[in-house]
Amino acid sequence: MSETHAEYRSPLVSRYASPEMARNFGDEKKFSTWRRLWLLLARAQQTLGLPVTDVQLAEMEANLHNIDWAMAAEEERRCRHDVMAHVHTFAHTCPTAAPIIHLGATSCYVGDNTDLIVIRDAFDILLPKLARVIDRLSRFAEKHAALPTLGFTHFQPAQLTTVGKRCCLWLQDLVSDLHSVERMRGELRFRGVKGTTGTQASFLQLFNGDHDKVEKLDELVTKLAGFDKALLITGQTYSRKVDVDIMATLASLGASVHKICTDIRLLAHLKEVEEPFEKDQIGSSAMAYKRNPMRSERCCSLARHLMTLVMDPLQTASTQWFERTLDDSANRRICIPEAFLTTDIILSTLQNVGEGLVVYPKVIERHIKQELPFMATENIIMAMVKAGGDRQECHERIRVLSQEAAAVVKQEGGDNDLVERVRADAYFSPVHEQLPSLLDPATFVGRAPQQVTKFLQVEVRPLLQKYSSHLQGSVQLSL
Repeated sequence: MSETHAEYRSPLVSRYASPEMARNFGDEKKFSTWRRLWLLLARAQQTLGLPVTDVQLAEMEANLHNIDWAMAAEEERRCRHDVMAHVHTFAHTCPTAAPIIHLGATSCYVGDNTDLIVIRDAFDILLPKLARVIDRLSRFAEKHAALPTLGFTHFQPAQLTTVGKRCCLWLQDLVSDLHSVERMRGELRFRGVKGTTGTQASFLQLFNGDHDKVEKLDELVTKLAGFDKALLITGQTYSRKVDVDIMATLASLGASVHKICTDIRLLAHLKEVEEPFEKDQIGSSAMAYKRNPMRSERCCSLARHLMTLVMDPLQTASTQWFERTLDDSANRRICIPEAFLTTDIILSTLQNVGEGLVVYPKVIERHIKQELPFMATENIIMAMVKAGGDRQECHERIRVLSQEAAAVVKQEGGDNDLVERVRADAYFSPVHEQLPSLLDPATFVGRAPQQVTKFLQVEVRPLLQKYSSHLQGSVQLSL
């Protein structure tokens, strides 16, 4: 048995997540970014007059990815400090630059700033994926904008809507999520160069009390790291409330996906809409006929995990003492990567679902026919009144016929025969010829088709325009 199969591996990486998101939270990205941040700090310090040489900078830059993993692991076992272990490992590789590596910095200079870089890059991976999901579902909504279907309130048959209009309910939530993710990504600030407890005291000492140079150092490193702004106030760490906002944004997206995929699962039960089902796919190991909605079930399962993860940063933010405690560290190593990995997975899976949704109009039509006669009673009453009938008498007659038809459906398991009963009753002869038009499902959907058209035109397509170069390509799920 290989070592790969001997030890536990997170299924988020081994089974589900995309390679790009897995690499974004990998050790190579993390520790090479630490080294890059040390380089940026040294480069900015040189710019502002500290004795840092071009040779030292070149040596550091040449070894950003040349990490001696065995040495780093041994150093951490020895000193019980991950940042110092990598300072020593980097210094060993860069002997000329060793005296100025990590100069004036605290561990959170590399730790927190790297987390913010990785989170920013993770958002950049997620945003096109969310845009693709919205694009695929918007195509589905447009295609089925006018297809009548039963609406459900309390999962009981209600006034008709259209398949496309229902999809727009899903889209509206996802559009809101896209705005939220964009806003969260845009509002991310760098921790910057703040020192041990956020006072910048060590840097003020390095620059002989020159406050302007300390501020300039913070600004330079922030720009070099690709951020527009840095936090003006920090303790040793950036406020863990930032993590709360990040995770709440992702959890909210998880709630949207859970609702969408729950609807799809219910529609699959009704046999009205199904997710894609591959030629050799097996729905059940025992019941060979089954076509279980496993993709939607996976999304719901993982979305629940995503939604629960927001409790971690809430607890962490509320228990950080003064300038910081270390009981945030192990927790954040787990919950932040898992939140982004999980979001990545559910978006890829939902895109795959959206690209292959199958609609069964005949089944939808049959369900409408079972319920529409009851919904059409008001139309029949109004038509009878227009033909000279008495509203109250008409209401009573159709009430009796409706109860009789309902008994056939509920007690005998038969079809809804209310229309046949109305046709057989001479009282309703003035509207017999109108019954086909009075029962046309298209007349019961209100402005649903027009709402779909306007919503896609006004709110969806303009939003997707900025992602136009990222909308191509389908998703093939490996498992």
